[in-house]
Amino acid sequence: MAVKERVGLVVSDKMDKTVVVAVENRAPHPKYRKIMVRTKRYKAHDEENKCHVGDRVRIQESRPLSRTKRWVVADILSTSSEV
Repeated sequence: MAVKERVGLVVSDKMDKTVVVAVENRAPHPKYRKIMVRTKRYKAHDEENKCHVGDRVRIQESRPLSRTKRWVVADILSTSSEV
């Protein structure tokens, strides 16, 4: 089975070893065909607390790490100072 991956923006890093990543999904409305932007927030495990607000990161699905955390930060694509 393939590992699910998402790319998103870190919107919160206030928890220890956890970041909240907002992932945008663009899809047409089923009836009106206008492109709609849906945002979903994932809690992801950040073992070394390297991620900060504004970083663009890639997350991968993993086993459940807590009640709401099922994703792990795979790598940091760009930091908030570069954006």
